Amino acid sequence: MPTTKKLTDDLFVAAQLQPQDMAELAKAGFKMVINNRPDGEADDQPSSAEMAAAAEAAGLEYAHQPVVGSNISETDIDGFDAIVSLAETPVLAFCRTGTRCTTLWALSQADELDNDTILKTAADAGYDLSGLTGRLDQRRG
Repeated sequence: MPTTKKLTDDLFVAAQLQPQDMAELAKAGFKMVINNRPDGEADDQPSSAEMAAAAEAAGLEYAHQPVVGSNISETDIDGFDAIVSLAETPVLAFCRTGTRCTTLWALSQADELDNDTILKTAADAGYDLSGLTGRLDQRRG
């Protein structure tokens, strides 16, 4: 099974998945997969259509929310939060490395959690989001 990293009881993140991973993820109990990579971001990346077909065949819900990591908008953050909030859990979000998904989660939590908790949760999963402190404060303000 691909390596997954826990952010919350309901949300896990991972680096790039492959279509053949979907059946294993379903067996592991995941209910939904969110793809945060735009199609064509890398030559070796499967298309969202391929990933959606594999997820559906495995009995998983699938959402494609393409986000450019260097330009995460408020709409991206709110959209991610809405998808996760409405999904049957647990949810697995993936991108190239997992950082973009973790960033989306972190920014969506600014109203509910303090910076230390958000940054520690991300760090415990292997992601250094210390550069997000200002953006977290903006979201809270």
